[in-house]
Amino acid sequence: MACVISAISSNSGKTLLSLLLISWLKSIDKTVQTFKVGPDYLDPQQLTAASSKACRNLDLILSGEIWVKENFIHFAGLTDYSFVEGVMGLFDGIGSSSRGSTAELAKVLNLPVVLIVDARGKAASLAALIKGFREHDTELNIAGVVLNNVQTERHEKILLEVLDQINIKSLGSIPSCKDLYLPSRDLGLVPAHEILDLELKVKKWASIAKDYLDIKSFRKLLLPPQYKSKIINLRPKKDSVFIQPVAIAEDDAFHFRYQETKELLEENGMPTITWKPIENEQIPKEARGLIIPGGFPERYAIELSNSKKSLDSIRMFSKKFPIYAECGGMMLLGKSIFDLEGKEYSMAGILPFKAKKGNLKIGYRETTTKNKSPITNPGNKLIGHEFHRWEIMNERYNSKINRLWDINGWNMEIKNEGFCNHLIHASWIHLHWASSPLILDNWKRSVISNA
Repeated sequence: MACVISAISSNSGKTLLSLLLISWLKSIDKTVQTFKVGPDYLDPQQLTAASSKACRNLDLILSGEIWVKENFIHFAGLTDYSFVEGVMGLFDGIGSSSRGSTAELAKVLNLPVVLIVDARGKAASLAALIKGFREHDTELNIAGVVLNNVQTERHEKILLEVLDQINIKSLGSIPSCKDLYLPSRDLGLVPAHEILDLELKVKKWASIAKDYLDIKSFRKLLLPPQYKSKIINLRPKKDSVFIQPVAIAEDDAFHFRYQETKELLEENGMPTITWKPIENEQIPKEARGLIIPGGFPERYAIELSNSKKSLDSIRMFSKKFPIYAECGGMMLLGKSIFDLEGKEYSMAGILPFKAKKGNLKIGYRETTTKNKSPITNPGNKLIGHEFHRWEIMNERYNSKINRLWDINGWNMEIKNEGFCNHLIHASWIHLHWASSPLILDNWKRSVISNA
């Protein structure tokens, strides 16, 4: 069957419940495929680390309904169990709408919803809250509720009576305890590599899951879906007469990457090579293209600035081979980064700007390309996602560096954004390569023509 783990709002415990379920399944030697709604990087990292299997994003806005369905059907059927973790609250989508929301995805995939509720400070009012969610969209199947942060046995008894009165099934009552604390910062949960003693935590989470969750019900809810039809065209794949390796920055500073990107490149004649800029590595000599994903370069500004071999190799590489850099990756290409304390550190200096902390920018973006880059041509239209707290200043354009594109989104005016030339694509906007043949085709041509 599979199910969707959703919530009343953000920070209610969706990832916590997901980790408890993964840990329980791991303790009984079962495999589980996890999915995440929306353009999230941090939650999937934690689900991947706990399950030892790559979590996959399902984003109706970036990828479209057909791609989402095909990928879910394919990967959900390859393991013993599977489930989808939602994003924000159940009905939260673009602006004030439910477009792209967890609820929309649950209906597209015809999956039941498990609602986790932060129970702190709640008693009889819980009934109005749950009834409102149940009646807001009667096409949804809310299979049950998990109560999080239950304070005492008396508190639990009250809440269970409330759920019984409105005929909603309880699927568990999770206590408030230090073993369930998940550290976070401004953009969400901390990256998976910052979690200490993960294996020990997984064992504790498995024990908590057995004690506090309705395991019998979850055994049925997590069973993989059964579909009559199978995948025909999962991702664009073409027979390649060439092999051109592509380096991908992948370390503690740069790790915001969709699982499918690396798979897509490798399936299309571009085997990937890991490059660690904060370890002062040169870009591998065999690389004929470079991808620098987002991350937290501001937290490693001093290490990056001191990685002279890495910075020198980017400068040399940019003169001959294509570079794709998004968000934090773009910051590495600039003149400097101001760290969390406001101290300035020099970077590659390929792009004419400095980066400092600013206001949160978040949302889907429609882009219209103005000038050619390694993945776009003038007039191309793509949909991406913006999510960062850093901003650039003193930006300049010249004969060597052009404006990349115009971007537009909910509650914002059209504005110029990004930097490019025929070898550089740099932008705040995160793109989902695997669901856009246009990106792959243009990138492949760029790699071939400059090999």
